[in-house]
Amino acid sequence: MVHRLTRQQARRIAVRAQLLDTPRPSDPLDVVRRLWVVQVDLTAAVAPSAHLVLWARLGPGYRPEQLDALVDGRAIVEHDGMLHAADDMALFRAEMREWPGRPPLQEWQEDTSDWVEANSTCREDILDLLRAEGPLPARELPDTCDVPWRSSGWNDNKNVLMLLHCMERRGEVAVSSREGRERLWDLAERVLPDDPAVPWEQAGAERDRRRLASLGIARPRAGRSLGEPNDVADAGEPAVVEGVRGTWRVDPGQLEALDRPFRGRTALLSPLDRLVFDRKRVAELFGFDYQLEMYKPAAARRWGYWAMPVLHGDRLVGKLDATADPQAGVLHVDAVHQDLPWAASVVAAVDREIRSLARLLELEVHRA
Repeated sequence: MVHRLTRQQARRIAVRAQLLDTPRPSDPLDVVRRLWVVQVDLTAAVAPSAHLVLWARLGPGYRPEQLDALVDGRAIVEHDGMLHAADDMALFRAEMREWPGRPPLQEWQEDTSDWVEANSTCREDILDLLRAEGPLPARELPDTCDVPWRSSGWNDNKNVLMLLHCMERRGEVAVSSREGRERLWDLAERVLPDDPAVPWEQAGAERDRRRLASLGIARPRAGRSLGEPNDVADAGEPAVVEGVRGTWRVDPGQLEALDRPFRGRTALLSPLDRLVFDRKRVAELFGFDYQLEMYKPAAARRWGYWAMPVLHGDRLVGKLDATADPQAGVLHVDAVHQDLPWAASVVAAVDREIRSLARLLELEVHRA
């Protein structure tokens, strides 16, 4: 059976799955587990993205120290640029053991594998030093690579860092903690739980299921993206959305929730929030035009360097352009962009969220 959804139903499924309706959740660890992944990004224009993601769900009672304590206590771990509940890592162990993947491999996978093999001496040097002295930052690890890393330019000659990323995916090293913006690396066996590996096919299917549960509705196939995929293969049940081409997969639990009244709220989202991260999906379901503009020249930006999408109910209705200045003790509200004119109630709700954000950051609001 193919489920037929209106766009409003699809939006409500997505909002509910991302814990952005009411009532709010109350446990940070449960939020991370239910969201499946929370992206690590330390851009400090407002606050690190992970803190914005948790604050948007948990509300005014959330404090960054709560997430920090869960990471320090290994209840949450960082893997491949994402935060996971630690017990989820069993779903990656089979993939780690068969890195870079099962044949047939793509050309980039073969090239990466060949590069790691060519630098096996450096890899062993890193493991030996971490075993003796870890955790350590990348800058304190030896670069004894015989073959330098070559890329399109961003990572040229960042040999140790690129090798660490490969070793992380192989399950040999892991991010132990962070000191400021710097990752400290250690042997994976000291960081990750030693739960038995879930078999390859079962683990892949479960990751797809967990991803769909966190998104509510997603494409079975989507363009490849770095890090966490945007598609869910055969998880869930098939669906079509009124006015949108192609087929989707929908979480069965969210279909059941459609019979309950939807209670939305207002939220300010990180640009890396999973509700908006897949720009094609957010355009198709929400009609929301959005890009992260931090890499654009200032004169070419429409909404701002780190403009935060504004959710109201089941609609994305605008963007908040704000900048935190901790030294001055101020959250600068540079602009509030309304995609369409807002009712007074929406203006008031957004203002409340801005004040709540300022309290999270322990800053005073200053409007341009």
